[in-house]
Amino acid sequence: MTTYIYGIAAATHPALPEGMGGIGEPARKVRVVRQGDLAALVSDSPEDLRPKRRDLLAHQSVLDEAGAAGAVLPMRFGSLADDDGAVVAVLTELADHYEERLRALDGRAEYNVKAAHDEQAVLHQVLAENPELRAMVESNRRAGGGNYEQKLHLGEQVTNAVRAREVSDGVEVRRALEPCAEAVSEGPEGTGWLANVSFLVRRETADGFVAAVEELRKNQPHLELRVHGPLPPYSFVDMGPDRQAGAADSTTGVR
Repeated sequence: MTTYIYGIAAATHPALPEGMGGIGEPARKVRVVRQGDLAALVSDSPEDLRPKRRDLLAHQSVLDEAGAAGAVLPMRFGSLADDDGAVVAVLTELADHYEERLRALDGRAEYNVKAAHDEQAVLHQVLAENPELRAMVESNRRAGGGNYEQKLHLGEQVTNAVRAREVSDGVEVRRALEPCAEAVSEGPEGTGWLANVSFLVRRETADGFVAAVEELRKNQPHLELRVHGPLPPYSFVDMGPDRQAGAADSTTGVR
């Protein structure tokens, strides 16, 4: 039966609660596959595995429970192996790499920060900082809004100014928070966000990171900041040489 992988930990990692369930309905029992100094948290996988809300939450719950007791390398939802033997093969092949990653991530958590503009606030900010653009707006206002060409030109200028501000504010978010983190990972771009950045933070300094976010909110009121964390350090795992999360491996059967 196909094996579902939640994460990788040290073989000495404290055990999960007896009978803890994972993905599937009914929930598949989570078990441990050990090899040398490493252990993988796994369960059987449903044949029709899909990213349903219940299964996404179950995946997260297993990692939260395990992560509370020590370092865990979280796998992305949907990480599968042909069987437990394939998991053992990967733990053997990449033992040095996984052990190094566990040491590097021990006592650390991920905080993901997404930033967007408050549209009205950033427009006021852009106009306040750009006398030429402000004069164009005032001229159009006195002309009753201006003709079509004037409106089009003004709209393009405002759009360009806001986009430039998005770029500079994205850099500012990272610059302001990076000193509070040990590592930074840029996330994929998304509609509506000017920044999507994950920060690796020591758990004992997490309060300082959260305080830095609040300070950024205070100093940049035109920014809307959304913080998710503490999370398992998904963005800092690194699957190892020539591996990417979710990619099939024809040799080991892990995919």
